[in-house]
Amino acid sequence: MKVNVNAVNFNIDGKLVDFIQTRMDKLEKYYDKVVVADVFLKVESTSEKENKIVEIKIHVPGDDFMVKKQCKTFEEAVDSSTEALERLLLKRKEKIRTHI
Repeated sequence: MKVNVNAVNFNIDGKLVDFIQTRMDKLEKYYDKVVVADVFLKVESTSEKENKIVEIKIHVPGDDFMVKKQCKTFEEAVDSSTEALERLLLKRKEKIRTHI
């Protein structure tokens, strides 16, 4: 799966990109037809501690899934986003399996 990581208005660390790639690669064991994933990292300028926003959009044949999470760290947001995507992909896989 091809993963495009985009940081909005800041420079991204190489370790964070590797972390995101590892997490996204794990999604392939739930649904192997994921074509590409777009990951957007944003920092909201508020006084709250939970100001890191991660948006993940994945493209599968015939559909797109979008998840947006806001947490204290990018790692935490990526974890919760990928967990949500796991559930979405499993639902899609079950739906396809029932139609076959």
